[in-house]
Amino acid sequence: MSVAATSSLRIGVDVGGTFTDLAVVDDATGHIAFHKVPSTPDDPSRAIATGIAELLDLIGRRASEVGFLGHGTTVATNMVIERKGSRTGMLTTQGFRDVLEIGRQTRPHLYDYRVKRPVPLVPRRRRLEVSERMAAEGAVLSPLDPAEIETLARKLAEACVEAVAICFLHAWRDPKHEQAARDLVARILPDAYISLSSEISPEFREFDRFSTTVLNTYVGPRVSTYLERLLDRVAGVGVPVAPYTIHSNGGLMSVETARVAPVRTCLSGPAAGVKGSAVIGEETGFRDLVTFDVGGTSTDVSVVVDGATVATGARPAAGHPVRVPSIDIHVIGAGGGSVAWIDEGGALKVGPHSVGADPGPAAYGRGGTEATLTDANIVLGRLDPVALLRGRMTVDAAAARAVIEERVARPLDLPLEEAALGIIRVAVANMGRAIRTVTTERGFAPERFALFAYGGAGPLHAADVAAECGIQTIVVPREPGTLCARGILLADVSLDFVRSRIRPLDSEGWQEASAVFAAMRTDAEAWLDGERIPPARRRFITALDLRYRGQNHEVPVALTDAAASIETVLALFTEAHRQAYGYAIPGRDVELVNCRVTAVGQVPRGHPTPPPEGGTIADALLGERRVYFGAREGWLATPVLDRDRLAIGLTVDGPAIIEEMSATLIVAPGQSTTLDAEGNLVMRSATAVAGRHAATEDAHA
Repeated sequence: MSVAATSSLRIGVDVGGTFTDLAVVDDATGHIAFHKVPSTPDDPSRAIATGIAELLDLIGRRASEVGFLGHGTTVATNMVIERKGSRTGMLTTQGFRDVLEIGRQTRPHLYDYRVKRPVPLVPRRRRLEVSERMAAEGAVLSPLDPAEIETLARKLAEACVEAVAICFLHAWRDPKHEQAARDLVARILPDAYISLSSEISPEFREFDRFSTTVLNTYVGPRVSTYLERLLDRVAGVGVPVAPYTIHSNGGLMSVETARVAPVRTCLSGPAAGVKGSAVIGEETGFRDLVTFDVGGTSTDVSVVVDGATVATGARPAAGHPVRVPSIDIHVIGAGGGSVAWIDEGGALKVGPHSVGADPGPAAYGRGGTEATLTDANIVLGRLDPVALLRGRMTVDAAAARAVIEERVARPLDLPLEEAALGIIRVAVANMGRAIRTVTTERGFAPERFALFAYGGAGPLHAADVAAECGIQTIVVPREPGTLCARGILLADVSLDFVRSRIRPLDSEGWQEASAVFAAMRTDAEAWLDGERIPPARRRFITALDLRYRGQNHEVPVALTDAAASIETVLALFTEAHRQAYGYAIPGRDVELVNCRVTAVGQVPRGHPTPPPEGGTIADALLGERRVYFGAREGWLATPVLDRDRLAIGLTVDGPAIIEEMSATLIVAPGQSTTLDAEGNLVMRSATAVAGRHAATEDAHA
């Protein structure tokens, strides 16, 4: 069914390691609802089907009313991390069998010899060489021998491979050898999953292209099985549409596309959150954001600049290079389940290892024996010491206190509350470093941005992290713990097309680039036809990767007009290079590297109903509890408010705690937060609040 279906219900699902989050919007009424169910790692589709059924029951609607279903998944990433993909073979050009092993001959961490590069996903005995050869200009130096391919395919069959990656030298320039080899291999191995580097990553740089193709092949059969199971389970609960999958660049793709290129889903869930942040920020008037997503095991940070997400052409998946366009997201091991521990020198550390969902933090009462960030927040009263998730998850506060006393307070000779606060401060410092990685280290001043906090633990630590980074404004969307699911409902269908053309960017080079853009536009139109996107909902984004002559890496340059003059393109490159590196080189020749086209099919988004108007803080008051805010403030009696009862325009001054089903927001002393017309909480730092009060007093003077 087309994404432009007339049914009114649209559902987004994000599969996490601990919970599967769901969001539903009724486009007819604007009503939005959220739900969480425990994830089922053995079969993620089971939790998806259960969650959809429970969510529809919760809102009193029928599955037949669902007109759109999108989901984010970590299935491919988890396979690579756990090395549970398919038994894979590889065919490559003679002399390039060991490219995966050699890599770039660099160490992941220059001074830490304990950190090793990951072992290739295809062992050397199943990497077989072919005596074909294509030149970089596309000329055939050695023709493909069909008999040789058939012989090698039989060897792979004897090795019982389930999948075959075909990665030939310079196939990005001319794919005909790879395509012919695929046809020959398919005759010998009719059930094998086959990937071509010229289709998965048609760019130069052999190591990145080979790595991406091998990873795609390695996860392909299992992802296909998962998608088939998901289709069956979704149909089993009565949903009449096939699910879309969000990919690493923040767009949606159909099941058919996901089967061919599952490697594009390696950052599926986090990308949905960043995409949703950009859309909500635009609607709220915050076009420059640091997105801050804290879950159970990790913190994911990115930036939105002038309303647009920041892309990268390559990033690792479990240490393996993946060269597909992705939203630039920096991930660290810091989440609610991160373990607090003391190193050999007596210093307190938090993460990167986590207790995960099983057994989870000690406070969950499932046998956890490690002190975690969640336990620290419960000890300090920042989280409800009785129950979470609107009472659905009971909390063992005594267990949290006992484990922090045993693991941290006693060894460091600290009072219990100072030990718990120390855990939070160490975690916040780690989160702050992650934010500086995507801001200061990229040439952006952190104070320019608002902190967009989401995830189950993002709002809980937002105030501390903002102070750590000098950020003055915090934005917390409604039900932040399920924002990645909501972000899927805000994403468009999209796919990235790329062609490498390495040559000087002179007038002839620009003519060649224009011809390549035209050919790619035809391919993009054909793909959108297959995705059943009506012409009125289509748009195309063009870009170039350029570099100065003599440079090894290129700079992406977005084009607002594919027919722009070469002078305009060079001026855009000069500015992009200055932004990336801090300088430009006037007079230096510029080289074209890649041409890019992103095909976009715009999805109807709808608008959720706004929060209620009128009302007072007393209407939202749930109660009061003691919260520890540090040695200076000590334990303070702190009102606890229900976010769902807050009215538009209502301002809450700290100290206060605002709770909802999926998250908790801490408003520290000296801070204030206001609910805007879109349902977002906009919080100001203590210095910003002081400045606002001073301005008000001056106005009255």
